Amino acid sequence: MSLQEIQDRIEAAERKAGRTVGETRLIAVSKVQPDARVQAILDQGHRIFGENRVQEAAGKWPAFRERYDNIALHLIGPLQTNKARQAMELAQAIHTLDRPKLAKTIARLAQEMGTCPELFIQVNTGEEPQKAGVLPAEADGFIKEAQAMDLPVRGLMCIPPVEEEPSLHFALLAKIAARNGLSGLSMGMSGDFERAVALGATHVRVGSAIFGARAPQTG
Repeated sequence: MSLQEIQDRIEAAERKAGRTVGETRLIAVSKVQPDARVQAILDQGHRIFGENRVQEAAGKWPAFRERYDNIALHLIGPLQTNKARQAMELAQAIHTLDRPKLAKTIARLAQEMGTCPELFIQVNTGEEPQKAGVLPAEADGFIKEAQAMDLPVRGLMCIPPVEEEPSLHFALLAKIAARNGLSGLSMGMSGDFERAVALGATHVRVGSAIFGARAPQTG
């Protein structure tokens, strides 16, 4: 699917939902993609990208930033506290704030560095034991805890269970965000981004639909 086709489908979903056209940001998920594929999307003018691993992002994006202006990098994978500083130096947004220890580390580093990326709190809407994120019942408390540290919490993020209807999880995330006064909703991927837009997504994370199947590099 072409980048333009995906953007057109996002805009169509916004219109259908009665939303302002253009308010949903498309994050092109470039994890495990060869540089040539990423460069092709950059050459089309797209500037918002998502990476899962800090180490991979650090090896890829400094060189691209020397050649392309206004790149916004979003970290969408689990973040270890010992990688927090590097993540904050690289990324304009972190979508996976999921525990008090990480919040405290980011708050301390933000004081040191004088800056902090936008933050999204990951909510484990499916309450899956193998998945990161705060449980829905604990989300309100954690949001308040993070805000009390003066962290720039923009919104919430979720990854619905594969076997369940994602719209139920998107609706739950939107409900938690609304009652906490948060405007950002990072939800929706290649297979369900239109349903996410219909339920208020401000950021959709699309990888395979843009780049094709992931191509792990060997050696």
